[in-house]
Amino acid sequence: MDNKPNQANTSDVIQVRYDKLNALREAGRDPFVITTSDRDCLTETIKNNFEEYENKDVCVAGRIMSKRGKGKVSFLDLHDKSGKIQIFAKFDDLGEEEYGFLKKWDIGDIVEVKGFVFKTKMGEISVHATAVRLLSKSLKPLPEKYHGLTNTDLRYRQRYVDLIMNPEVKDTFIKRSQIISSIRRYLDGQGFMEVETPMLVSNAGGAAARPFMTHFNALDEDLKLRISLELYLKRLIVGGLEKVYEIGRVFRNEGVDTRHNPEFTLMELYQAYTDYNGMMDLTENLFRHVAQEVLGTTLITYNGTEIDLGKPFERITMLDAVKKYAGVDFNEIHSDEEAKAVAKEHHVEFEDRHKKGDILSLFFEEFAEEHMIQPTFVMDHPIEISPLTKKKPDNPDYVERFEMFINGWEMCNAYSELNDPIDQRERFKAQEEALAQGDEEANTTDEDFLNALEIGMPPTGGIGYGIDRLTMLLTDSAAIRDVLLFPTMKSLDK
Repeated sequence: MDNKPNQANTSDVIQVRYDKLNALREAGRDPFVITTSDRDCLTETIKNNFEEYENKDVCVAGRIMSKRGKGKVSFLDLHDKSGKIQIFAKFDDLGEEEYGFLKKWDIGDIVEVKGFVFKTKMGEISVHATAVRLLSKSLKPLPEKYHGLTNTDLRYRQRYVDLIMNPEVKDTFIKRSQIISSIRRYLDGQGFMEVETPMLVSNAGGAAARPFMTHFNALDEDLKLRISLELYLKRLIVGGLEKVYEIGRVFRNEGVDTRHNPEFTLMELYQAYTDYNGMMDLTENLFRHVAQEVLGTTLITYNGTEIDLGKPFERITMLDAVKKYAGVDFNEIHSDEEAKAVAKEHHVEFEDRHKKGDILSLFFEEFAEEHMIQPTFVMDHPIEISPLTKKKPDNPDYVERFEMFINGWEMCNAYSELNDPIDQRERFKAQEEALAQGDEEANTTDEDFLNALEIGMPPTGGIGYGIDRLTMLLTDSAAIRDVLLFPTMKSLDK
């Protein structure tokens, strides 16, 4: 029975490929029954160690990305995960039947080639084929070689084609993997323990975000996808695991833009017996370690701007940043009404429920954030926007919290963690009131977490890092979708 392409209006090119598959099957050469390959080395291993491999028999496998030649000599470019190598094939070596099948291979086919390593007269390291085998037939053509896959929307939807056609995309995701591995090595070396906590939760807390909702049929109970890793990790600090971290997906029911995707990778860590100053020191050292290990330098370039991770990171309070860049001293503002009046003067939009601290944060976002190009710790946030953070002993309107900015982006968020269960209950109460007034991102009271605090949590420093944003920075990527293999996309009509 002939195989037909599963499309109503297929092109002649696709039909030809299906016809070739039928011919292969009729000849007893169905590639899809093959289960393994004899491949024994990667292409870049051969090219990087030519003196060792010259005249040695090898078996390589990968995807054909170009064909040339005529008559009884053919040249193919074979790509595997490490790179590419040229295949030199001759009628006299393979014989009429095998060479005939090779001539019918298409760009995109996945093949196995056995042969010996040599250099052509042009000096190109190649494999002289002595045996060939088709491992998988490509039934749809790849994009045209010189234009590649350039449609951005299609690149994100068909990442598998994007990875084939655009080597720099593959390099980005190799670096992403290296970044995560480097973070793990650093933290493991500092005595941290990696853990895993639930994604499905009854109470999604630990961040200001609207959660996704779902229903658990077995328990007939509504649950949420986690928006943060925080509250479970703090429970582990209570339990005596003094240094813990988790790298995992979190989910926030929010908009999509160049820096936001509704599911993203977060790394949070918590360390007992330290505070946000300890978290600043750890962050500086971690960022330098990762950049040096992955890129080989602490001087990086993003969108043409040099960013120096080797110098001490600047430290500035949110109050001082707003005073510096907006010319407004919130130390001279003593009530919510005064803050709202100043906001109106400076055309800063706010909501009726907002208090002085909320408006200070809005001023920072409006006037100061864009100036934080070099690594900067912005410290001492207002209590209104920090429900899980210890108050500053000398100024209880503010808390021991920092956000670290690079390139105008928030890269991480850290606290001296609140461990007073009485204070925490009051903070939750304030969050409940904000929720009742329409703040969909406000937290709700988590009784089990309060119970853990009542058991007793030591003084603790905690921090959360956006892995995707760090990857954007270290790979000079313009958008978060460029560093997510499969970003969230609106479904296409069938």
